[in-house]
Amino acid sequence: MLENREQLISFRKKEAEAYNSQVEKIIICAGTGCVAGGSLDVYEKLKELMSAEGINVEVELKAEPHERSVGLKKSGCHGFCEMGPLLRIDPQGWLYTKVHVEDCEEIVEKTIKNGEYIERLAYKKDGKIYERQEDIPFYKQQTRLVLEHCGRIDAQSIGEYIALGGYTAFEKALFDMTGDEIIDEITRSALRGRGGGGFPAGRKWAQVRRQTEKQKYVVCNGDEGDPGAFMDRSIMEGDPHRMLEGMMIAAVACGASEGYIYVRAEYPLAVARLKNAIRQAEELGLLGDNILGSDFSFRLHINRGAGAFVCGEGSALTASIEGKRGFPRVKPPRTVEHGLFDKPTVLNNVETYANVAPIINNGADWYLGYGTEKSPGTKAFALTGNIQNTGLIEVPMGTTLRKIIFDIGGGMRGGEFKAVQIGGPSGACLTKEHLDLPLDFDTLKKVGAMIGSGGLVVMDSNTCMVEVARFFMNFTQNESCGKCVPCREGTKRMLEILERIVAGEGREGDIDLLLELADTIGATALCGLGKSAPSPVVSTIKNFREEYEAHIKDKTCPAGQCQKLKRISIDPSLCKGCSKCARQCPVNAISGKIKEPFSIDLSKCIRCMSCVSSCTFHAIKEG
Repeated sequence: MLENREQLISFRKKEAEAYNSQVEKIIICAGTGCVAGGSLDVYEKLKELMSAEGINVEVELKAEPHERSVGLKKSGCHGFCEMGPLLRIDPQGWLYTKVHVEDCEEIVEKTIKNGEYIERLAYKKDGKIYERQEDIPFYKQQTRLVLEHCGRIDAQSIGEYIALGGYTAFEKALFDMTGDEIIDEITRSALRGRGGGGFPAGRKWAQVRRQTEKQKYVVCNGDEGDPGAFMDRSIMEGDPHRMLEGMMIAAVACGASEGYIYVRAEYPLAVARLKNAIRQAEELGLLGDNILGSDFSFRLHINRGAGAFVCGEGSALTASIEGKRGFPRVKPPRTVEHGLFDKPTVLNNVETYANVAPIINNGADWYLGYGTEKSPGTKAFALTGNIQNTGLIEVPMGTTLRKIIFDIGGGMRGGEFKAVQIGGPSGACLTKEHLDLPLDFDTLKKVGAMIGSGGLVVMDSNTCMVEVARFFMNFTQNESCGKCVPCREGTKRMLEILERIVAGEGREGDIDLLLELADTIGATALCGLGKSAPSPVVSTIKNFREEYEAHIKDKTCPAGQCQKLKRISIDPSLCKGCSKCARQCPVNAISGKIKEPFSIDLSKCIRCMSCVSSCTFHAIKEG
């Protein structure tokens, strides 16, 4: 256990020497996505093969001198999820993609033993082979500040984190700065909350520090509930100590002695790595009583959420930690005054805390060098949908959608770009006209959108925007806590209308009714989640009103995706009267005489398309 500052400095020096002496490393992505793809099996196979070959394998740092060895590490998410499982070879910086157990023997024989690069495992684009990770366009065009360690270090090693400068910011905050000085630095940096609202972190911390209550809390919101979002999960899995350090600095600044991390139970790997990180910090004496011989004491606890989307809202989250039902409450009072257990509470999300240590280490001016004037720094996004390069990215605030989608994301997988959903169920759809819009808090607000937690779902011309609105409204309605009438009943009515429209039963006036309901819900719902619930509907009506009108007036889906609006017909000139389609039809909607053209009763047809796929003569057509 480290008892003072000098011992921490000495420990850091020792770990840095050990880390730098371990030149040869195999770093295997052990984030959730790659684990699902079999990366842990690859890890075990490599370990087995190298041991059998007499190669000295080190799975953790060793301070004592040793012969030539290869470090075998489980890292967090590398980010390039489309190409997983991923494996990095250092010191060359080589990246192998889509690695499977069957590739391990060749990796050991050629790369580990002989230093040869295996081209078939390389990332290839337009006929070019990219050997080094840093040269791949997906990585090259990013600015990774928060994610700098993810995919580079052992996600379960406090030693490696400290070797790379971990906990130097906490040390500086604890011994060289007052609480006011810490808050001044965070305030000057203009760091804004990365959970969606973009509230200035320094202002929030200052409000908590001013409270006269002796007991204060620091809480981390790791309840990442947006469909398609996994930024916070990746940080918790890949660099948990970075987040812990940010929380500890916040505690020093505000005078808190207890901290809670609220994590979704659906993130078992994140929970496991956070538990391990807290245990390691406690064993070293970085958490607990009188940390490093100071008068500062701080303890961290983990609470697992039950999967309710509403618990991402601050007051619902604190209620859940207290063991109550996750209901939002009327504000004021705010969390900074009466938060967890009715005490002053700092509440930020994972990414916000992960920004704190670099700001304290490098200064506010350094941080202001990234991003825009009013939205400095970087933002992590989860890039999903119909795009070439799906995965986790980090770019400076103010980066355009065009750069993210077409440069980093590699463009569309197929079809023409149509829209991108940003901000999840609380966000909006942006279109072609927004491609050059800088992504920052204030600019997006002007067009009725929000960054939210950072999910980006890219859609092509084959996407039905009415169905997109229905999907998000269905999600919101299912996740409504039911406490307030506008959200509980209003979203239900909106969902009913949208379901009618996609079923071909839309009525004149439905669009205006949706907008009226949206306006009422936005103005009267209890919490921020309820107020923003109609946003996907409003944005799709604004940008794609003609699609709604086609569904309602013409009973057609321009994208051809709404099952009940698909029109199926039999071309009599091509039909041979074989009856195969009639035999395949599950609802007996097709009839006719053998060797004569058959017909479809559209009133019975359920649009299962089995007849289309079964027709040998291509006589049955859709559209």
